[in-house]
Amino acid sequence: MASSAVRVSPFLSPPSILLLFLTFLTFSSSSPPNEIPYAYHCNSIVPESIPTRLLVHSSSFQLPHGYFSGGRPLLDSDSTSGRSTSRSFRFQAEHLHQTQNTGIIHVRGTLILHGGNTRTQGNYTDSMDGSFIHYTSTVWKEATFDLTGFWSESSGKLCMVGRGFLKHAAGDSSLDLSAVLKLNYPKKSNITTSLVSGTIESLDATSGPNHFSSIQILAYAQKKYEYTMISQANKSCSRHALDEESVAFDSNSYCPRLRRLAGQFFRLDYGSDCSSPNCGPFGASREIFMSLNLIQCTDEGKLHFYMAFSDVNKHPNNGLFVPEKSLVAEGFWDPSANRLCVVACRILHIQGDSLATASVGDCTIGFSLRFPVVLSIKSTSSAVGHIWSEKNASGTGYFSKVSFSSFGDNFGFVPGLKYKYTRLDTVKNFCVVNDVAKLEKREYPDGRSFNDMKFGFDTTNSDLKNTWGQATPISVGEMQHQNADPRGYVTLVSVDEIYYGDINSYRATSPLQTSVKTKQTHWNVSYKMSYTFRGSTPYEDVPTEISAEGIYNANTGKLCMVGCQYPSYAFAKKQGKGVNNTMDCKILINVQLPPLNPEFGERFNGKIESTREKSDPLFFNPVEVSSYAFVGTAQTVWRMDIEIVMVVISLTLSCIFIRMQFYHLKKHFSSMSITMLVVLTLGHMIPLMLNFGALFYKNHNPHNFLYRSSGWLEANEVIVRVMTMVAFLLHFRLLQVAWSSRSAEESKKGLWVAEKRALILCLSLYLAGGLIAWFVHTRSYEIRQHSPDYLVERQHSLLEDLITYCGLILDCFLLPQIIFNIFWNSKDKALNPFFYVGTTILRAVPHFYDVYRAHHYVPHLNWSYIYARHDGDLYSTGWNIIIPCQGVLFAFLIYLQQRFGGDHILPKRFRKPGEYETVVSP
Repeated sequence: MASSAVRVSPFLSPPSILLLFLTFLTFSSSSPPNEIPYAYHCNSIVPESIPTRLLVHSSSFQLPHGYFSGGRPLLDSDSTSGRSTSRSFRFQAEHLHQTQNTGIIHVRGTLILHGGNTRTQGNYTDSMDGSFIHYTSTVWKEATFDLTGFWSESSGKLCMVGRGFLKHAAGDSSLDLSAVLKLNYPKKSNITTSLVSGTIESLDATSGPNHFSSIQILAYAQKKYEYTMISQANKSCSRHALDEESVAFDSNSYCPRLRRLAGQFFRLDYGSDCSSPNCGPFGASREIFMSLNLIQCTDEGKLHFYMAFSDVNKHPNNGLFVPEKSLVAEGFWDPSANRLCVVACRILHIQGDSLATASVGDCTIGFSLRFPVVLSIKSTSSAVGHIWSEKNASGTGYFSKVSFSSFGDNFGFVPGLKYKYTRLDTVKNFCVVNDVAKLEKREYPDGRSFNDMKFGFDTTNSDLKNTWGQATPISVGEMQHQNADPRGYVTLVSVDEIYYGDINSYRATSPLQTSVKTKQTHWNVSYKMSYTFRGSTPYEDVPTEISAEGIYNANTGKLCMVGCQYPSYAFAKKQGKGVNNTMDCKILINVQLPPLNPEFGERFNGKIESTREKSDPLFFNPVEVSSYAFVGTAQTVWRMDIEIVMVVISLTLSCIFIRMQFYHLKKHFSSMSITMLVVLTLGHMIPLMLNFGALFYKNHNPHNFLYRSSGWLEANEVIVRVMTMVAFLLHFRLLQVAWSSRSAEESKKGLWVAEKRALILCLSLYLAGGLIAWFVHTRSYEIRQHSPDYLVERQHSLLEDLITYCGLILDCFLLPQIIFNIFWNSKDKALNPFFYVGTTILRAVPHFYDVYRAHHYVPHLNWSYIYARHDGDLYSTGWNIIIPCQGVLFAFLIYLQQRFGGDHILPKRFRKPGEYETVVSP
């Protein structure tokens, strides 16, 4: 006989206790106590005060790029490391509070210092042949401090104390540290007071292993800024007239465009006449790269930033603030001339490692930047400009005008941009037009989709060094690429990053609208090709960028072009002449583009070669090119076709299992958990509300590769939508019937009591899990914020993480039924075995498939996954084991409950005592 309830408190259930215990551990470990007395070390600088109100805005206390000296011996490079790394630090305020004393702010933040290198050694056993291998590697050192202190608004002084640790990048060792930070951080600044300076002192015993010498720090500030040099910038810029047309921007787009200059690489050209010691801002030292960093912009187009200069050996570190190789600047966008006008100042009075006397001065450097309207093979940069000195030619610090151009543009589409073909006559002399395809029954890109024309390649030079490269079209015919690759030159990680990229960029692309005939087969094209051969160390990698134009034959897939590139930087420095003074345009490029329907494993070769004589200094040996873009695409399309079939089969089986539940003992409908049915119904309703079609790439461009999957992807998209709708309606109908049946059972009011208790307990568990998911998301975000700048990984939004958590709730769909059975203590066979076992299998199979997919397919971005989507559930090595095991466990518990009773799965002391039986006297 069913009972109305079992007296088990939800707060005593094992899941609740476990969740509360984990929550307590995570929160208690997130804020370690600070045992260092603030008053002893800092009260004389900023008096301690009691925090009161939390302040929301803390951006003014961010120093993302800084430089330091000192810190010996812990942050020195080891003599065995072979080279040194640029020193840098990063400070981030995490919490700001008002205090009882007006003008005193309580600050809590993290300070990270990247210091020298050290050489580590280790051993491991090769998993293939079991051999024992000894290795050495060079890693950098990192010191991290969690600091707490106070900042005075009136004096601009900041003093903080805290503990930290020193670790190597390899993570194999660490050393506990303690320190006090003293910083001059004024409330306002201008170009001459835009530097923040201070010291870090060790609080550990001088004779101890964790003691370090005094550290001096210097950084470019990001706080309230006052512009004082705008008139001087305008005056300096007006002396240099423009001969070429530049792109004009609407006033509303000044800042969005200018902010995209941040981190952009610019290649400096000192000119062929540069032979004197004063060829650039830093005298005889002629840096090759320049970048603009920490750009702050106003709605009126005013901006301030600092410029970092670097040599080829430090190209990967370009953008780090190094005082000897940096300029601070401010300026404005001039809408009348369509250019950026800037005045730059030097950082003076740096004496060796001493940064205490550093200051900004000598603001006699002019700077202008514009976006040209017309591109050509010799000028494919989206941004160009000049740097010059305002001093007399005989004055100290004077230098000749230096040109610069963007390298690896990240500006995207610039409106009004045009391309001018200038080498087509030369192309016709080298390229033979052949309309007969060597590979029969092959379809090649027809020239109407930039995505089809974009390809990646392997390159191999004469030294047998191998690397990856990419070729991005600038123009096809008279049309320019309206969505240029925003990353430009990058170190490629996988095929997927080249060809799939950001889904938004593909959505913005549409077929070319041209005035040519529909069946045009020969196209004038221009490309930008980039690749990098590795040097002896990562700090010696030299990128190569070739601009090219030529003819593409859509019948054969042949791409023949002539190209231009600057000589290698090593060659230019070896010649002792101006860097990048001559462009080499005697380059021939022949590439066979892969067909749209390749066979798996096919590769299509090409060559980049010099047409100069071997005796010519600019001659280089041929570079072999191997195209592979659509090979990875073919595999992906095949996988997506299979996944569509799996989705359809899964939805079909789900509908069958629901129908079998309808036919299963209709008298037990009232014993089904309403909460469970609501979870299942919402699980099918939410994808429909969020537009289930977004699972597929919604661009009906027939030339897009995702729609080449045997020609039936769109048809199956409709099928999947229909099947999802049917499954939702069946679940909804099942919920409706169960509710009606429950309402008709007036004699069993205890059913509703049990349902309410089950609902309260389930909601408590779901809420606790949601809080843990939120906490994990927050901690993950903080860790990413503190990670090195070069570790770029997309951070999931809170909504995305909560959606995946909802997938976990759906995986545990039997939990409400199990809890309901406990409270109702029923033996009713409410669920058909085909329903609860079948649905459990349908929830587990995607996790088994995810394991298979990870080992048999090249990893791709989540948007290409149709079945077992990572943005709809939790997928990882751990979850792919936990979720199927949980499903088997819950299905087994349901079986036990329907056979022996709802509370049979509980320990005996929690079970309701059985009813008294009548005993017949003998």
